[in-house]
Amino acid sequence: QVQLVESGGGSAQPGGSLRLTCTTSGFLLPEYVVGWFRQAPGQERQEVSCFNLANGNLYYAESVKGRFLIFRDDAKVYLQMDDLTSEDTGVYFCAAHNARDDATGRWLRCPERRASYWGRGAQVTVRS
Repeated sequence: QVQLVESGGGSAQPGGSLRLTCTTSGFLLPEYVVGWFRQAPGQERQEVSCFNLANGNLYYAESVKGRFLIFRDDAKVYLQMDDLTSEDTGVYFCAAHNARDDATGRWLRCPERRASYWGRGAQVTVRS
């Protein structure tokens, strides 16, 4: 059974740091692309950072480049978040998908939203 469980959310002050953990089970992680998505109140879920573990490619949204780091250790994928701002507030979801698109075989930058496995999310709040 595929499972993705997020942990490590919480509150931080602007300029602070948090680390999110996505603990995975039930699938072979090196064959997947794993991503972190953020959903702020009233907004759509957006890609934050992704790691294609099959080809090693990394992706960061422009707003988090230089501040966030995605990395893997065994069955866990982490999102280290530094220099946090209020714009980083939201629910963070971990998602996983086969490393290649099911129909075309192309490498995926991030998990496909409709066809991926998803965790339940972790709240991150950044405020003074």
